[in-house]
Amino acid sequence: MMDYSGIDPVSLSQELSSVVIPLLKGVLYQEENPRSWASLLNLQARVQDYVAVLGLELILDEAEGYAFLRSRRDDEESPDDIPRLVSRRQLSYPVSLLLALLRKKLAESDAGGDRRLILSRDEVVELIRIFLPAGTNEAKLVDRVDATLNKIAELGFVRRLRGQGQMIEVRRIIKAFVDAQWLADFDERLEEYRRQLAGPLVDDDE
Repeated sequence: MMDYSGIDPVSLSQELSSVVIPLLKGVLYQEENPRSWASLLNLQARVQDYVAVLGLELILDEAEGYAFLRSRRDDEESPDDIPRLVSRRQLSYPVSLLLALLRKKLAESDAGGDRRLILSRDEVVELIRIFLPAGTNEAKLVDRVDATLNKIAELGFVRRLRGQGQMIEVRRIIKAFVDAQWLADFDERLEEYRRQLAGPLVDDDE
């Protein structure tokens, strides 16, 4: 860890800002921003203290290479009723279902020793298909899967690969939101989804 005791306070403040601002905007990935990632590791304690004033906490997974901020009120309510800086989102069943399926697929990929999980849209369609009524219109199914993938991409859990058609990469941050305990109850949860998705795949408002 770098010693900042002899560094100009202005420079230190600027470096802190260069880390906190990207975190306030979204997830910070080591592979995408190695310079800010290195600064985050060096300034981790300072970042934690800084965002705590905003009612946030730093979630950092050095092994997986990502960091993000979440509201401390996600786990317990604040007696001071501090307004949320990071809002919650209520996910539709199709989005929740696909997140669960992708998380399970990532666990299988990890067990096989693969660091990256890349899937085609057709593979994603097949993951969803078993939860839909027989005779579901194929064109509409593909369109709806595309729409669901777009929402999940907006949330940062997948990214579309440039120049590779309908290929997506499942981002490892999904592990932070669909944890091991959640995955352990996967079969029970999928049964719930089967009941919820007895009709066509339709997105509810988030």
